[in-house]
Formats: sequence, structure tokens, C-alpha cells
Amino acid sequence: MKKTLMRSEVLREGISAPVATPIMPSVVYASVSPDRLDDQYEGRAEGYTYAREGHPNADVLARRIDALEGMEGGILLGAGMAAVSAVLMGLCQSGDHVIGGNQLYGRSLRLMNEDLPRFGIETTLVDAGDAQAFAEAIQPNTKLALIEVVSNPTIRIADLDGIAEVCKAKGVLLVVDNTFTTPQALKPIEHGADIVLHSVTKLLAGHSDATLGWVCAKDPELNDKMRVFAVTAGFTPSPFDCWLAERGLATFPLRFAQAQATAQRLADHLATQPGVKRVIYPTRPDHPEAARAQSLLHGQGANMVSFEIEGGRAAANAMTQGASDIAFAPTLGDVGTTLSHPPSSSHRAMTAEDRAAMGISEGFFRVSVGLEDPDALIAAFDKGLEAARKV
Repeated sequence: MKKTLMRSEVLREGISAPVATPIMPSVVYASVSPDRLDDQYEGRAEGYTYAREGHPNADVLARRIDALEGMEGGILLGAGMAAVSAVLMGLCQSGDHVIGGNQLYGRSLRLMNEDLPRFGIETTLVDAGDAQAFAEAIQPNTKLALIEVVSNPTIRIADLDGIAEVCKAKGVLLVVDNTFTTPQALKPIEHGADIVLHSVTKLLAGHSDATLGWVCAKDPELNDKMRVFAVTAGFTPSPFDCWLAERGLATFPLRFAQAQATAQRLADHLATQPGVKRVIYPTRPDHPEAARAQSLLHGQGANMVSFEIEGGRAAANAMTQGASDIAFAPTLGDVGTTLSHPPSSSHRAMTAEDRAAMGISEGFFRVSVGLEDPDALIAAFDKGLEAARKV
């Protein structure tokens, strides 16, 4: 009679090992006894119990991103906003005060403006380019400050070193969203950050097929608090998404270098075109914080370019339709270039007046530069600009 193999026997390791990380989608993991389960939960033994509390693919990817950022103990989550939420909700409580850069990603701003106050957490938004403004905003109950090194979508450069100095002096945790810059351009931990986070969905994964976030604190106790909240809230990352992102991460440095080179060229070209009111890119001498960008990023500019055209919404519609070879989509970091319009996507919940205060008009666009041939990409943008000028 043929023996039926138990699953544990089928999966037993031989004398060889897989070159690629296997996808491990199991939701549950078996233990041998209550005592051994206690050992796992109490840190005397390693293992998995339930995928919401962690799984192998998440841990593999987290350790790889840890290495890029020069940190240890990072947490993989189901989205970039899950990482932001793990920080703000996992570390803050009613009565605390939080300071945020006033040009954060749209959903981060919504969380700061609408959701935290519902839970009794006070918030103040200030210009991240002004360390003195951060110093003046700090209150006795201020718990942390959240900034982006390069703002989304206005590409403004934060006074990271100045804010870090202020936060350290006042005992305030500094949280840096490093999604735009990535560790290829800057490691916030080297500039005084206490916590670093990423939307892994973007440049790190790089193919618009995985939704993930990562967050890590210097202090292991803070990591434990964020991890506990993330498990409770169900911010579980998909094993398949983690596997896809790990595969994308292998080419990340190459993709970053190519996209950055093309972005610099595209920014310089757009600045010469009729109908373009302004172009914002960190390495350009006309950037509002050109000196700070050079000091922080050392000539790096990453892959994001923003620009503003004349003609308002009608011209914006014509631009996207004319540049039909470029995906009009509210995302970034893909191998393909994407064009987004913040007034109708990431910042649509804001009033026109609030957007105007940030410098976001109806003619404002953000470009995530991909890996296309630079000449072909410039030609596609020229078609869009030509269509916009005809409006």
C-alpha cells in the first residue's frame, strides 16, 4: 500500500536550499506544546503563530529594508499609511500633541487634521523648511514631529538637521517619511531622526503591484509599541506583496539611478518650454531651497519632478490627453513614468484656498519618472504641452 506523505514530510529540507525566497502564505503555524508557545510569545524561542502577528515573507523584506536604512527591527505593514498610522496611533494617546509638516502627503494631512483630533490628540502644522517654526510650535505635551525630507507633491526640502536639533533639545521624537528620497539619497537616522518610515509601494518595490509600508525606530521599545498596535489594528502585509517587493528591491539601486538621471534631464527640458510657469526639482539652481537640497542630498534629486502650466483646469485636461503615452495615475515609483494632478487626486479634499497656499494650482502636475528612453519621454511631454497651449 502506497504511503500518503504528511505535509510536514513534503516540506522537509534536503541538502539544497532555494535561491529565491519562497512565498509562504500560511495564515497559521503549529506549535508542539503550550510551553513552547509560551517560549515564542515570551521571546525565548523564535517562530510564528498567526500571520497577523508576523510571517516569514514580511520578516525577510523588513530585514532587507533595515539594511538599506542602517537600522534594526523594522516592521512591515500593509500600506504606507499603515506605517504612518502605526506611529501616530501606536505611540500617541489622548492629551498628546503632534507637529506635522504643512506639506505632508494628502492622507497624512487628513489623518493629522481630522482623525487624530477625534481621539483627543492635538495637532499643529508648520512649514518643515523652518526649524524655528517647529521650535515655537512645541508645547509641554508635544510627543512627536512628522516630516517628509522632500514634500509630496511640491518637492520642498525640509530643514532636517535644524528640526532634528530642536526635537532633540526638547525631547520630542522626530519621525521622517523617507519615501521620496529613499536611502539611496539620504538616511534620516544619520541626521538625527528617531523613527523612519516608507511607503514601500513606491520606489522600493517599484512595479505598482504591491501595497506595503515599513517603519522602524531607533528605540526597540518604540518598535514594540508600534508592532502591538499594528497587530491589533490588522495592518497585516500580504506574503505575496512582500515577495513581489523583495524581488523589486533587488533592482532598486539601478532603477533609482536611471530614473534620477532622466528626471534631471526632464526637469531641465520642461523649464525651457513655453506655457510652463515653473519647474521644481531639487538639483536645479532655481529650486526654492537649492542650497539646503545640495547640503542634504549631495547632488541627488531622486525621480520626482513637479511643474505648473498656464491655463488652469482646461489646460490640465488637455495636457493629460495630449500626453497619452504617459500613464495619468495617482501613484509614483513605478518602472513606467506616471503623471498625477494633485488637485484632482491626492489633495482633492483640501479647499482651493488651502491648495493655493501650498502652491498647488489647477495647472500643477507631479511626475514620477520611470525607466523609459529619455528622448521618447521628453517627446511625450512635448505633445502634452503642445495640446495644453492650444486651449
